[in-house]
Amino acid sequence: MTSPMNDAHELLKIGDFARVAGTNLRTLRYYEELNLLEPASRSQGGFRYYRRTQLNRLNMVRDLQNLGLNLERIRELMSTREVVEDREKFLARVREALREQDRLLSERVKALEEQRAGIARALTKLHDCERCRHAPQTDNNFCEPCTMTGQPLPETISALF
Repeated sequence: MTSPMNDAHELLKIGDFARVAGTNLRTLRYYEELNLLEPASRSQGGFRYYRRTQLNRLNMVRDLQNLGLNLERIRELMSTREVVEDREKFLARVREALREQDRLLSERVKALEEQRAGIARALTKLHDCERCRHAPQTDNNFCEPCTMTGQPLPETISALF
């Protein structure tokens, strides 16, 4: 038995597409209003149909949202199809969208690396805490500052103490 998503040209009704995409009809209709995702076709009765490849576009919208872009900026970046007549402009728009996504990913990676470094500092400090006889309590301001060093606790330890 073949999956309904095997053929790139096979059309799926909006409900089936939403199920495969892990979203809902309301989101798909909203994205259509914003010109983020257009149905491949409509039936005479007005039912929306989507192609398998449109999952790629939907996933890019999600990825860009997860990177912090608002839907208007995502629409601007993904409006590459609006300039298809001029190949150079089209490719320049695609390049711009990819570079923007790469920049956002780089920023996200940097932020995650900084968080990991903070956790590493906290784990190192926790080793010091194992030798301390104090326990974080309200009467010692939850060990802030550290009674051993007099220094502020790493933020991640402070949040947990």
